[in-house]
Amino acid sequence: MGDQDIKRLSRLTAIMTQLQSRRLVTATELAERFGVSVRTIYRDIRALEQAGVPVVPEEGKGYSMMDGYRIPPLMFTEKQANALILAEQLVLKNKDQSFVQDYCEAIDKIKAILRQSGKDKANLLSDRTRFDQNVHRERNSSSLSELQYAITNFFQVRLQYANQENSVSDRIVEPFALISTTENWLLIAWCCLREEFRYFRLDRMLKIQVLTEKFKPHQMTLQQYFDKFY
Repeated sequence: MGDQDIKRLSRLTAIMTQLQSRRLVTATELAERFGVSVRTIYRDIRALEQAGVPVVPEEGKGYSMMDGYRIPPLMFTEKQANALILAEQLVLKNKDQSFVQDYCEAIDKIKAILRQSGKDKANLLSDRTRFDQNVHRERNSSSLSELQYAITNFFQVRLQYANQENSVSDRIVEPFALISTTENWLLIAWCCLREEFRYFRLDRMLKIQVLTEKFKPHQMTLQQYFDKFY
């Protein structure tokens, strides 16, 4: 197998990864990502289809993978696995317990698909990598995962919230975005009580409940929100 064949095989594998990890991807995006022409991407897509990969073209939009189709887990290189282990230490700096727990469980699943030699190296690196600040780090919230779920599914959330004066109120909000400060996570949400966008600190949320009621998505990006309100 020549160098060009190896490069193409590597690119085809990477294209499958992109198709599996994103809802829709365009030929132009793939061409720019892999430094090839759009025509080359068209040929690659045809090659995947001929190999039995159920690529679904959407007229004028791009390509997606047939719903429900899953490619067997791809193997990580040692350097990629090491990068994820290091990222785990960065995540441990976070003060939200739910986020830390979800990420650590995801890392465990990633380790599970590594070859035994890779698992041994990943566990060794995990044991030998520490940020001093992570030792006995205090967690001051445990709502991030639920709020992420509410944002992506457009569910309203009921909050029992304590403000700066420790006055507690019940709010129904429409979660829009999450931003991180040095010490805390902030939720940007439309407050149904005040009828305006408000910031809510996660460490001041005494109780949260993701409701079954959905809201109409706010038609703007986070950057557009900042441009409009700041």
